[in-house]
Amino acid sequence: MAVIIKEVSNKDELNKFVKFQLSHYADNEYFIPPLIRDELNTFDKNKNPVFEFCETVQYIAYDNDKIVGRIAGILNHRSNDKFKQKQARFGWVEFIDDTNISSALISKVESWAKSKGMNELIGPMGFTDLDFEGCLVEGFDQIGTASTIYNYPYYENHILSLGFEKDVDWVEFKIYIPEGIPDKHIRISEIVKKKYNLTVIKPTDRKKLLEEYGQKVFDLLNLAYADLYGFCELTQKQIDYYIDMYLGMIRLDCVRIIVDSENNVIGFGIAVPSLSKAQQKAKGKLFPFGFVHMLKALKMSNDVIDLYLVGVHPDYQSKGVNALLFTELIPQFIENGYKFAESNPELEQNEKVQGQWEYFERVQHKRRRAYKKQI
Repeated sequence: MAVIIKEVSNKDELNKFVKFQLSHYADNEYFIPPLIRDELNTFDKNKNPVFEFCETVQYIAYDNDKIVGRIAGILNHRSNDKFKQKQARFGWVEFIDDTNISSALISKVESWAKSKGMNELIGPMGFTDLDFEGCLVEGFDQIGTASTIYNYPYYENHILSLGFEKDVDWVEFKIYIPEGIPDKHIRISEIVKKKYNLTVIKPTDRKKLLEEYGQKVFDLLNLAYADLYGFCELTQKQIDYYIDMYLGMIRLDCVRIIVDSENNVIGFGIAVPSLSKAQQKAKGKLFPFGFVHMLKALKMSNDVIDLYLVGVHPDYQSKGVNALLFTELIPQFIENGYKFAESNPELEQNEKVQGQWEYFERVQHKRRRAYKKQI
């Protein structure tokens, strides 16, 4: 096979880059197609605020006129400054099962990274910690979530054959919704509320949520996620961008915010009814009927609830605030008819986060991996 690698240089080519995954996984029952519009916006320098401090290049692999792979190279300068490193990232990587193609794609990103003065390549990663990250290495027979990616089992062997090694893993849990709140959670919750004079906010007005708590939630996210792998403090423009993205489409009854006596946010839990099957039906498009499937998933019957964002102030971690969050959310989950929750990716070594599932029936059913290589 004569592999030709072309750099994406216009909107038409970016469309091909984004849409390749739709054909690549056309017959796969576990793949969740992201919305094409959202993917295009991610690479739009006029819309995505990450381009204040990030650079990117995208490549498409061709066999004659047929697309057989793609990859993006990324430089996050704020992350490199924070961690004092010269690191490039690769992401949005897809390829058919041919090592000539995967090698050609990754080699192209390596060359680009070296030309920028970098000495290490990691991935799969996005621009930030809130983008898709990690190569699926366990759970190929499990349906994904809207905030994760799917890949075929052969991907890891291709990446390892190119000299990469494991850098970090994320694990995911299927958590069964109990019939009632665990007794220990109830006891801990009452103690925590009284001891720290905490109040649980149950939003009922979207405008008030956005105006009064949107900024505070993401300010807390910056604090709570500060030490996580690959995380860089969100800029104000990013916060504005994510407030609209995350808080503009959620069900208010699946949100809980914990505040102290001065109305400072010290914990939050944002859950969203699973959009996985709706996105499969939409096939990457909101129109003409994709939005109908999405609305049904959000508003009507749904067995699955995705835990999108959960954060607790560092001063309150390991003090029972997580138990308080889920003591407040579980009755709502039961009322809404959810059977189980998807944790979404959690760092393998993050024992604090995984400890919050201790009193629930759960199964660790997926695992994702980021790799690193000196270049």
